[in-house]
Amino acid sequence: MSFEGKMKAAFYEKQGSAAEVLKVQEIPIPLPGPGQVRVKIAVSGVNPSDIKTRTGFTGSMPFSRIIPHQDGAGVIDLVGEGVEESRINQRVWIYEAQYGKSDGSAAEYAIVEAHRAVLLPSDVNFEVGASLGVPALTAHYCLFADGDIKGKKILVQGGAGAVGEAAILLAKWAGAWVATTVRDIKDKQGVLSKGADLVIHLGSENVEDEIRMATQGTGVSKIVEVDLAANYDVDVRCLDNTGTISTYSVSSPEQTVPVGVLELIKRNVALRFAYVYTIPEEFKRKAVGDITNCLATGDYRPTIGKIFPLAQIDQAHEAVEMRKVKGKILVSL
Repeated sequence: MSFEGKMKAAFYEKQGSAAEVLKVQEIPIPLPGPGQVRVKIAVSGVNPSDIKTRTGFTGSMPFSRIIPHQDGAGVIDLVGEGVEESRINQRVWIYEAQYGKSDGSAAEYAIVEAHRAVLLPSDVNFEVGASLGVPALTAHYCLFADGDIKGKKILVQGGAGAVGEAAILLAKWAGAWVATTVRDIKDKQGVLSKGADLVIHLGSENVEDEIRMATQGTGVSKIVEVDLAANYDVDVRCLDNTGTISTYSVSSPEQTVPVGVLELIKRNVALRFAYVYTIPEEFKRKAVGDITNCLATGDYRPTIGKIFPLAQIDQAHEAVEMRKVKGKILVSL
């Protein structure tokens, strides 16, 4: 890779706690290669997968140095061979900036494949742009992998989380009826403001009873699941025949879930596992189009929890890891 000048970037050279391993220093500014663009990053998004890579949850370090973060937003300032120069100065949101390579969006400049720098509507700020990526693409796949959901009944387990909130916003934009669960009663008003039709407080209400009552006993056709191990039995009872559970998160690498196969067969129920980085490209292209349309209509309104300066990126990681802040955690450059 070629370089020019210097930029500030956060990186780590060994796995461990945020305070212990994250550094902010000046490093060379990269130049884009063929088919790539360089984005001057305004805001970088922090996701749980960034934490899992840094802590070793998903395996050992694949590179000797990692600039973290997959998501971000900013302005294209340089393009590589084969990319139209008209893209320079475009406001964009980016996704998978660090997947499969060492350098992500926690830097003043990031290199991404041109198709991973998506035009950001002029009335959408960089904070929202940096909140898309992992949460929105994950939620979209969980919702739309089987096609249109207009008129469908959806249950989102964990509606106050980043993916859960994205699922509510996208499902409502698509014309679905949406129920969701929250652990903290204080989150109830927040998810209602995102358009949820029914909010179930796990501490005081029975999920199955509430869903059966709201759906006249038929159940929901799709569940977006944050914790399959904890909620599997309830999920199956809340589904209609031919329903689908789509799960995207796991609490430990060794986690398993006992599955009652015969009951699933009898009811034609499907289990789907969603890992955003390996979702087929055709689904990602569809997701990018739908997310852009949802942004353009003003229906995608993620909750911004807190924005940290790059110098405090360790605190941003800790906020995600310890769930200290409600809403999306961002880093400003």
